[in-house]
Amino acid sequence: MPALLLFIGLVSILLGGVARAAEWSGFASVEGRLFSEPAAAGQDAFHPSIVLQPTFQHAWENQTLVFEPFARWDPQDRQRTHLDLREMGWLAAWEKITLRIGIRRVFWGVTETVHLVDVVNQSDLVEDIDGEEKLGQPMIHLTWAHRMGTLDLFLLAGARARTFPGVSGRLRTTFPVATEQAEFERGRGHMDGAIRWSGVAGPWDVGLSHFWGTAREPRLLLGRDAAGLPVLVPFYDLIQQSGLDVQSTLGRWLWKLEATRRTGRPATEVAATGGLEYTLPHFYGGIDLGLILEYLWDDRRPVVPFDDDVAMGCRLVWNDAQGSEMLISMVLDRDTHARLLQIEASRRIGEMWKITLQGRAFSEIPAADPLFGFRKDDHLEMKLARYF
Repeated sequence: MPALLLFIGLVSILLGGVARAAEWSGFASVEGRLFSEPAAAGQDAFHPSIVLQPTFQHAWENQTLVFEPFARWDPQDRQRTHLDLREMGWLAAWEKITLRIGIRRVFWGVTETVHLVDVVNQSDLVEDIDGEEKLGQPMIHLTWAHRMGTLDLFLLAGARARTFPGVSGRLRTTFPVATEQAEFERGRGHMDGAIRWSGVAGPWDVGLSHFWGTAREPRLLLGRDAAGLPVLVPFYDLIQQSGLDVQSTLGRWLWKLEATRRTGRPATEVAATGGLEYTLPHFYGGIDLGLILEYLWDDRRPVVPFDDDVAMGCRLVWNDAQGSEMLISMVLDRDTHARLLQIEASRRIGEMWKITLQGRAFSEIPAADPLFGFRKDDHLEMKLARYF
């Protein structure tokens, strides 16, 4: 809590000093997760939290400065109370060249369920288990735009450790993860690199990428804490990953594919996710209905949760002034019949407010599945955000 107050104070000082010279935006939100049952000693059924994420941006001529800190306070889980710099850097753009230096977040991927090719930034798992929230990554990013496509070159400074919930946190593994014992095959102060080409081939949007450096997804090895209790110790291997992402819109059909090949771990690893989305416009009144079907394959069985799974769902878009949307989905394991059910819904309230509802339910999760620790973590989460 003191760290959050200090953070808010610093933001207020900056707001007062430069508000006339630059542009501020961002949001603050109150959030709450309500779990259907207690999971373990010390884990409560209700987890409230507060989030603040302001964004400062100042542009002149061909240059831009960006500063975007993030803070969450969670009274139930000390590991989830944290500060991070999502963005902080300088950008300069010329006719075909763009140079970015600083801390940034970069997203790659096209599929709905998982993003296999998205390897530049580390996942912030105390925010959500879906891996959509990312920690800021120090980098130098050079972009060259050409008629044949866009080439992105990345020099990534240092490897960031993945965040995990603490002992009192929810949506955590059966044994807690000892982040303070994390091991890196080549240390944390080295440089990683990545390159990506993206362009258009007929009706297809295509991305080809290659990454070399520390894996963002650690292996979790069994260890002991200072008291001799079992914990999971993250180990970050050196890897090389080649990726392909493809997307095409053909009438009402949206086709998607992501595929990766990784080397550097005990064995070469191959993974792929592909599928489609079919949209029925004005299915009911002004509501559009999108039907989603994806297949997920990863040969690291049973280390990853989505190794031979089918995902299906529907997306409802109201096309109203409030931007009302809802996504309902289910992921089914073809071998064990384990199921993950999810619902996400959001709607703006007036011009400055937004309410978001998210729910998850875990069913028939076997002991060998990485999701086994979540088997008692069915929950609903509500967020009320004020944008500025």
